[in-house]
Amino acid sequence: MNTDAARDKMTGKKHITPPLDSSILKTLRAGDEVLLSGTIYTARDAAHKRLVEELRRFKKMPVDLRGQILYYTGPAPEKPGSVIGPAGPTTSMRMDAYTPVLLEKTGLKGMIGKGGRGKQVIDALKKNKAVYFVAVGGAAALLSKCIKKSEVILYHDLGTEAIRRLEVQEFPVIVMNDIYGGDLGALGIQRYKKHTARQT
Repeated sequence: MNTDAARDKMTGKKHITPPLDSSILKTLRAGDEVLLSGTIYTARDAAHKRLVEELRRFKKMPVDLRGQILYYTGPAPEKPGSVIGPAGPTTSMRMDAYTPVLLEKTGLKGMIGKGGRGKQVIDALKKNKAVYFVAVGGAAALLSKCIKKSEVILYHDLGTEAIRRLEVQEFPVIVMNDIYGGDLGALGIQRYKKHTARQT
């Protein structure tokens, strides 16, 4: 058993280093707790709109997203001496209109946000073998402590919505949707209905 596997067994959490490949994606199931360490990228709706426009116009991307993870966040300004300001997850449905084409055309394999996704996105995740993670909303300051480096790499004029390259260490997320069509949100509703049915 390798070091990561032993640590995963001990903590009950999966330690993953992007980029994501098929060997990693196959192990993830809806409900898994994951700690991400390595490089991820930020992008919210304004950046998504530009990325899709550039893809349609130039047939290529200004940033290589193959195997990468996009974190839906617009960090607050950092305090002196800090790497980044509070960086909590944005409501993911704001990106739903752009997500299927990015999954289809860029090789994007992971996203982090909050809340559920529409059926079109869930179907696209399954079709393109990608996953959607959720991070805890309302914990922006705590999540920012897991970010060790932040660099704006694209769309500087968008300010807080510019695309950043982040280096993270044990950034906590949960798999909401896996490559098999598993949906933690739907599972939660089913469990709630079963529980309430037993109470009546």
